[in-house]
Amino acid sequence: MGDVLRIDRIRCDGYGMCAELLPEHIALDDWGYPIFRSGPIPHRLVPLARRAVEVCPVLALSLVRERAHPSSDH
Repeated sequence: MGDVLRIDRIRCDGYGMCAELLPEHIALDDWGYPIFRSGPIPHRLVPLARRAVEVCPVLALSLVRERAHPSSDH
């Protein structure tokens, strides 16, 4: 459980500002679109992830709290 980045790929225009702010978690593909490292954002990087969401000019990014799946409680 932790915070994860989500992207609306329809909205994303590949500005790349998110990767500049959070290179530890976001890389860009050959066309400039973000590729996220899998898994939750490390706690120490959450403020940078929030900043990446805020500066996205087309509001394509969101930071959401990932919940544990019910089957993982067992």
